[in-house]
Amino acid sequence: MTDPVRRILLIKPSSLGDIVHAMPTLAALRERFPQADVTWLVKRQWASLVEVIEGVDQICAVEQGLMGWLGEVPDLRAARFDLVVDLQGLFRSGAMAWLTGCSRRVGFANAREGSPYCYTQRVAVPAGSMHAVDRYLLVAEALGAARPKAPRFDFIDRAEDRSAVGALLAAAGLAAASPWVAMNVSARWETKRWPPQQFAEAADRLAVAQGIPIVFMGGPAERPETRAVMARMRTKAIDLTGQTPVGLLPSLLRHAAVLVTNDSGPMHIAAAVGTPVVALFGPTDPVKTGPYGRGHVVLSNPVECRPCFRRECSRAVRLECLTGVTSEQVVRAVQQQLGQVGTSGSL
Repeated sequence: MTDPVRRILLIKPSSLGDIVHAMPTLAALRERFPQADVTWLVKRQWASLVEVIEGVDQICAVEQGLMGWLGEVPDLRAARFDLVVDLQGLFRSGAMAWLTGCSRRVGFANAREGSPYCYTQRVAVPAGSMHAVDRYLLVAEALGAARPKAPRFDFIDRAEDRSAVGALLAAAGLAAASPWVAMNVSARWETKRWPPQQFAEAADRLAVAQGIPIVFMGGPAERPETRAVMARMRTKAIDLTGQTPVGLLPSLLRHAAVLVTNDSGPMHIAAAVGTPVVALFGPTDPVKTGPYGRGHVVLSNPVECRPCFRRECSRAVRLECLTGVTSEQVVRAVQQQLGQVGTSGSL
């Protein structure tokens, strides 16, 4: 008997890393319901990333604010979905699931803000730490999908994206085959940010010891953080901050030899496309939201209060979980990823 699911709405509006975490669940649902048309509800600021995710047929890009969300309800109701999957698990996403009028709405039993009351099927989450990728996959399993041996992160490798990245790198003076180290020095929370001086020291040491270009990247709003690092450097670096739309990040990060980053969205994109990551973790838990997969390096200073998941630090030595990580540790980790472990050089 053919499963009657023909139209699926996947609700995962934000943020950048969370969208990447949801990709294996989408892939598993596509295998479970190969005949289905899938719509992904996402905030408009992240829609260009969803555009390059394999298996998405339609995008519902919602504008900021309550009216932006409610404005999409008539079209969502008219779509007559057979299945709605809410991976966000907040009041607004749960309410949107209910407002679609779909009779089959699935989400987590421990979702927040009362959203489980909007679901017709609630998926239990085991106690203990679990990576977000594996937690989301519980929903696919509850719907009859087989658990993948290797979760799939399927970004579309578009020719126009390769061309745009090639032109951007060439304009920055990077030859097509030349290795370079990407650095993402910002993060949404201030408590996730490794200090600019330490980023600058690591970048200088790598530039001298490895003779490899350092390329800074990030969104337009992150330019001040990049400038703060570059102002402290004694060597030259390339600044691409604000020059790459979100949808171009998978193609850009495919070209990087390594990404050095705080806990951030680009970290998850790099891991998804197979680029080695050196990640700096402070108040958050890499078991739950670290770079997914093998071969990545996570650095943190093991103070007793981490992970605290706080946006403000109350320790006597502020952000000791991050500041205790040295530039030498980062350089060694990058050299390990490059397969060129050696001295970090001196300036």
